[in-house]
Amino acid sequence: MPLPAQACSGIVLRTPESILADDIRQTALAQLGFTDLATSVHAERGQDRQGAWVRLWLDQATAQAWAPGLDTLQLASTLQLNTLNCDADLMREIVVAMLMGPIPFEFPSLDELVSAVRIRRNIVQAARKTTLAFDTAAAERPEGYWTYDKATGFTILPGVSLIEALTRATQPDVSGSLYSFSCYRATEYVTLLGIAQELAHSNPSLFNQLQKQWTQRAIMSGEFHEVFLREQGSMDQPLPPSYYVPGDRTWFRNPDEASANASGFEGSWVMYLGGGLFTNFWKRNHPYTLTSKCVEIYHWRHGLYRDEQGEHRIDEAHIEPMIEATLSNPSELTRIMALMTRYREPRGVYTEAGGGIDTTREFARWVRPGTADLQLPTE
Repeated sequence: MPLPAQACSGIVLRTPESILADDIRQTALAQLGFTDLATSVHAERGQDRQGAWVRLWLDQATAQAWAPGLDTLQLASTLQLNTLNCDADLMREIVVAMLMGPIPFEFPSLDELVSAVRIRRNIVQAARKTTLAFDTAAAERPEGYWTYDKATGFTILPGVSLIEALTRATQPDVSGSLYSFSCYRATEYVTLLGIAQELAHSNPSLFNQLQKQWTQRAIMSGEFHEVFLREQGSMDQPLPPSYYVPGDRTWFRNPDEASANASGFEGSWVMYLGGGLFTNFWKRNHPYTLTSKCVEIYHWRHGLYRDEQGEHRIDEAHIEPMIEATLSNPSELTRIMALMTRYREPRGVYTEAGGGIDTTREFARWVRPGTADLQLPTE
């Protein structure tokens, strides 16, 4: 039986064929700490060209009751989870959302699944503490921890802990200062911090390689995506527009071509925090909902102007009253959300049909010794 690709495909583990599927189910739920889910989680065994696998998935009736139409934005509320103050509740939201994944989350071992859940938890916890100064042209990092070179980017100084350097660069409660970032680079730092924390725990050798890497050259942008992240979904097989797992990185696109030409306003990179909330790195105590993020991006078009150098800019102060007015006007809000919650079009394509929702989500690669597919550059 090949890997399933259907509603509620869930989690797929590569395990020895000699182990019963039900034993894998019980062991997995026990290691994750959620044995109470056993009556709602199914298991089946199959085989493909890569070998034996066991699929775990949430009962469809339960999934429909907890997240109708695979809309996970209300999952924490439905399950009455206190994900902000309870670590176990945050991990429960992660696991339950993964168990109803429409495209399988595949892992080469149960250990990799456990690490993946912990990385997502780490990312959410770090993202909640992150506050930055938005700037697409300038960038700065804490002195005594970072240095900059055009050829290598921001690297850490010898003897500095990568985890501490990332924390100080992104969390003003620790550093006492705000540092300038673009939203894209901010998601890289938060993701890298979550991965580094798990590597220090479960794969010290790879963590040491990562630490060394950042003393020599930063990994950024497209290379960061290739090295550290896997992507689920595609333009041909999009994820449901309201399906998110805490710890996901995703992109909201600005579907207005004119305002998208303003630097930094092509769209917005965010992390999903769970509980229906997305990161607001500039005002961490005011995270976005899907609605508020879509409405903000829609109104960027109304703040477009040219500066003295002739460059396109967005006057965010000018559009703040428009955003508030839309959020208070049910009919206008319905109209704008109908436009913005369409799937985005391919990069470079702008028509009336395009919306702001990405078809994919990004999350960390495997990290455990012997199965890690996170491979750092050799040069």
